[in-house]
Amino acid sequence: MPLHVVIGAGGTGAATARLLAEGGERVRLVTRSGSGPEHPLIERVALDATDTGALARAAEGAGTVFNAAMTAYHTWPQTLPPLFTSILTAAERTGADYVMLGNLYAYGPVDGPVTEDLPLAATGSKGRVRAELWHAAKEAHDAGRVRVTEVRAGQFVGAGAVSAFSLIVQPNVLAGRLALAPADLDAPHGFTAIGDAARTLVAVARDDRSWGRAWHAPTINVSVREVAGRLAELAGAPAPRLDVMTDRDLALLGFGNPFWNELFETQHMSHRPFEVDSSAVETAFGLTASPLDAVLKETLG
Repeated sequence: MPLHVVIGAGGTGAATARLLAEGGERVRLVTRSGSGPEHPLIERVALDATDTGALARAAEGAGTVFNAAMTAYHTWPQTLPPLFTSILTAAERTGADYVMLGNLYAYGPVDGPVTEDLPLAATGSKGRVRAELWHAAKEAHDAGRVRVTEVRAGQFVGAGAVSAFSLIVQPNVLAGRLALAPADLDAPHGFTAIGDAARTLVAVARDDRSWGRAWHAPTINVSVREVAGRLAELAGAPAPRLDVMTDRDLALLGFGNPFWNELFETQHMSHRPFEVDSSAVETAFGLTASPLDAVLKETLG
């Protein structure tokens, strides 16, 4: 029976572990606290993934290491490099394949649809560190030390999603309150369902065509206003009251929580059209984005 290591039990990490286990494959789910979904084939391990030796021991015998780990948003430039370096090194030591969960930050400002062959030209610190982490993994792949691929997801929606929409807009829409969104309300933006990201991670791990390049997870290109409207209708909530969060709002909120200051870096993704082309993964693996209504119904339970 195959064994896989999944690092991180956020929405996508947990969904990936469940998907593998429900398919009859053993999973060793690594988090600092030993948290994660319960399943007879999921072994939950409490481990600091920056401890490369301990992580390598946990990954012995694994066919694939899935990196769905995350650190505090405002600390990425400092905390992601040692974490990702440790995970990459553990995969190299054990001979496991390495599948990374990424995002779209590394591209930087883009005119037109975002495709995987665009240069990684991020201008902000979080985007630059994402690019650097991919380049380091790709270098290890090209040197023959490990097989690597990355799945890049858009803004997450669905059960277990943690994103600007799920944290800021969704609860206010469901409560019938005014929702201030840090985004252009009508610009199309790439959203990825948690389940679609997990299915893509598993699909690329099983196909020899996937290695040495990045793939966009199936994407729903839709505006914040459209997502909020469908969410309210499906929940039987009042029609959404939406407004744009101003730069002044963000700056004031940033005095109390550094998270808000970080949103300035990604305004090119939120304040103008940022559509994502996921046709490559659709053509290669037959994966398509879940219907928006189905994703939102899952969110509502």
